[in-house]
Amino acid sequence: MVQLTPNSSFSLTLRLRIPNQAGMLAKVTQAIAEAGGNLGQLDLIERSRQSVIRDISVDAASTEHAEEIANAIRQLKDHNIEVLDVRDRTFNLHQGGKIHVEGKIPLRNQEELAMAYTPGVGRICNAIAEKPDRVYSLTIKGNTVAIVTDGSAVLGLGNLGPEGALPVMEGKAMLFKAFAGLDAFPICLNTQDTDEIVETVKRIAPVFGGVNLEDISAPRCFEIEARLARELDIPVFHDDQHGTAIVSLAALFNALKLVKKPLDSIKLVINGAGAAGVAIARLLKKAGANTIVMCDSKGIISSDRTNLTPEKQAFAVETGGSLADAMQGADVFLGVSVPGVVTPEMIKTMAVDPIVFAMANPIPEIQPEQVAGLVAVMATGRSDYPNQINNVLAFPGILRGALDCRAQAITTTMYLEAANAIASLVSPNDLSPEHIIPSVFDPRVAPAVASAVQQAARNSGVARH
Repeated sequence: MVQLTPNSSFSLTLRLRIPNQAGMLAKVTQAIAEAGGNLGQLDLIERSRQSVIRDISVDAASTEHAEEIANAIRQLKDHNIEVLDVRDRTFNLHQGGKIHVEGKIPLRNQEELAMAYTPGVGRICNAIAEKPDRVYSLTIKGNTVAIVTDGSAVLGLGNLGPEGALPVMEGKAMLFKAFAGLDAFPICLNTQDTDEIVETVKRIAPVFGGVNLEDISAPRCFEIEARLARELDIPVFHDDQHGTAIVSLAALFNALKLVKKPLDSIKLVINGAGAAGVAIARLLKKAGANTIVMCDSKGIISSDRTNLTPEKQAFAVETGGSLADAMQGADVFLGVSVPGVVTPEMIKTMAVDPIVFAMANPIPEIQPEQVAGLVAVMATGRSDYPNQINNVLAFPGILRGALDCRAQAITTTMYLEAANAIASLVSPNDLSPEHIIPSVFDPRVAPAVASAVQQAARNSGVARH
């Protein structure tokens, strides 16, 4: 069984009344440590001669583990230590939603109201009707992204529907704003019909400068993106496909520098043939990879298998087999699949200086602790390990650049240049097995990606500015 590490997504705040005596707080921290919790912030709420009330934040590894930690504190009642409240910090953060709409200008008097709304706004409406292109400068359109989902593939949780997807889309909107200054809004559709999704997005498109498709299951996501890209004149980006592919390629560029292997001569194994896996394979091929073996839950995708989707068929090889068979002699393993499918024994069959990107979340295909000393470079999708492959390195800058140059579409060349831009932010002096990718909080990332995307758009003729 994989041992999970405490992390902030399962953190809780305990409000405790503790006797105002030496050693009482130490009993609390000891109980937390013995229960396997990671101690966080301690806040003093109230103090008297008899007692102290404190809020103590603790990271747990799961909901059940959080309850175990709270129960461990409750066992201290013999020492007059009282648990007043237990709050789930993640649920508290989401109370009332995570985003809101706010006007950019104040409305303090009749004069301002007359300009912002009727009758003054009528002049703006007429100006746009006469010259439709002015909608980009006179409304929110030029800085606004629609985050569209049907809730059919939410994170690694499955088909949760539009309501279940909304917290993720709110989070995505926050990231667009924080990292690229874009105003993004969640559009969670109550349909999983491909034609209805395409038609709905086309009907709401006049409001938005770009569309970010999110958490739509494969293979429908491929058709939805392709049709919208053909039928709309604004950029359409499916982050689960291309965001993952761009950041994976950026990390791979730098990992290969460390092991001194060229991309065109290595053997790559991709486990997971959904939206992310197919997009990674496509982008790697465009970047120059020649030997790609793709696996799904049934093993190697081979031409002798029946009922392959067109996306899988494009990467079918002649000889089938298991994931373990595929990994023999492989230089790189990229996992976008499920937890625990790779073993140390399988890693040992790979080529010299193997690179492993185990990106299943929240539990990777193999834990980094299991491959210590066996791999040259290890990356995951988690923030509590080095080399996090995180889409936030890509999508804010991609859409920022596309909107700034008024791109009509987003091309593969733009993806490649974005990957190169991300990789270039790790200097040769800083490059190491535990640092192949910049931090998501590196302020250089989104501007660098946006600049690279704009230049590629201009070079390929899809930029209108």
